Amino acid sequence: MSKGQNLLNWIDQRFPLSSSLKSHITEYYAPKNFNFWYFFGSLALLVLVMQIVTGIFLTMNYKPDASLLPGTNVSVAFASVEYIMRDVGGGWIIRYMHSTGASMFFVVVYLHMFRGLIYGSYKQPRELVWIFGMLIFLCLMAEAFLGYLLPWGQMSFWGAQVIVNLFSSIPVIGPDLSVFIRGDFVVSDATLNRFFALHVIAVPLVLLALVVAHIIALHEVGSNNPDGVEIKKNKDPVTHLPKDGIPFHPYYTVKDVLGVAVFLIVFSLIVFFLPDMGGYFLEANNFIPADPLKTPPHIAPVWYFTPFYAILRAVPSFAGTQVWGVLAMGAAVVIIAFLPWLDRSPIKSVRYRGPKFKFMLALFVISFIGLGMLGALPATNLRTVVSQILSVIYFAFFLGMPFYTKNDVGSVPVPDRVTESTTKMKINFAIMVALVVAGAYLFASYI
Repeated sequence: MSKGQNLLNWIDQRFPLSSSLKSHITEYYAPKNFNFWYFFGSLALLVLVMQIVTGIFLTMNYKPDASLLPGTNVSVAFASVEYIMRDVGGGWIIRYMHSTGASMFFVVVYLHMFRGLIYGSYKQPRELVWIFGMLIFLCLMAEAFLGYLLPWGQMSFWGAQVIVNLFSSIPVIGPDLSVFIRGDFVVSDATLNRFFALHVIAVPLVLLALVVAHIIALHEVGSNNPDGVEIKKNKDPVTHLPKDGIPFHPYYTVKDVLGVAVFLIVFSLIVFFLPDMGGYFLEANNFIPADPLKTPPHIAPVWYFTPFYAILRAVPSFAGTQVWGVLAMGAAVVIIAFLPWLDRSPIKSVRYRGPKFKFMLALFVISFIGLGMLGALPATNLRTVVSQILSVIYFAFFLGMPFYTKNDVGSVPVPDRVTESTTKMKINFAIMVALVVAGAYLFASYI
């Protein structure tokens, strides 16, 4: 027996390493008909690791101090970000990787959530997987908001001012709650230190715990697939393994490498050539030091918050308070967690759903994208009316789901087993390889 095997046996006697690898990777059977939509779960895990690593390096040189440098209007926090960008070796690429990673995190998470929506991955027996996923989404929103303040630029300062002030509209506890969040009566040095501690320690710990719980819950009930067929119902009588399943490793680990390669090409193009993404990833106002006496002409959150911000602005204020808008914005996020109980259809996959669900799904996608675009623009009377219409459509998708999904049966019956053919898988694989080659060629040409 080799020394490596002896070491592995020694570890296994004290820690379930081999058994954990078998149950979650090498002997975890996943449906054999995964398509490209199933890349985004592993990509989200990749970006999470990337954000943690780059964040650690950024904290080595960042100082959460809102006091001004002598003789200037520049805070220590803002100057430390400039120091990272200009004087720290490789600091600029680490900062751009972190800022780009924040936006790309939400890109892959939104696509991951959409995949769960179209294929019914929230339905029985995966309700708890969906709940853990929604808690992860809430943690990501908190993490992004807390980190947005840290550069202490104009948009960081005033964005935090606006968002925290929204909590003051909550009846009874609102004013005290907003003071507690800020740690002061205004956004100040205490707020910056509080947000820094939460951003780098508290929220990431909760986020990591939820990710582990999400994966464990998923592997306990098994992965869903584009057909919405439970592969555990068709097992080989001899091996007791799913007939329509294949080991996650090496088949899907290799396939995920392809998805990672495509993602890193896109990610690298953004980091090296368009890190601000036209002002959507990094706003121009955030390159200006925070000035409590000068309000930017237009305050808007980062693009991944704009759909919910548009819903907030669409609700008119009553008696000088925005409490109903705040409740609508919060409800727009929380209601997604109730999908397992709102959807009354026995069919999971959109492939076999009826026309009502497909129509409402199309309206929902249009409303979400439209709200995202409107939330990034200054409010006008016309835009407010359009936001109100789209907000109604957004909530109608969820609140009307118990009714339009109850008897909405498609024309094609749900198969007993997965239908993805080997030929189709090979064609999809060839297309993905061609995209990787073409992307690599374009990247090399630009370099």
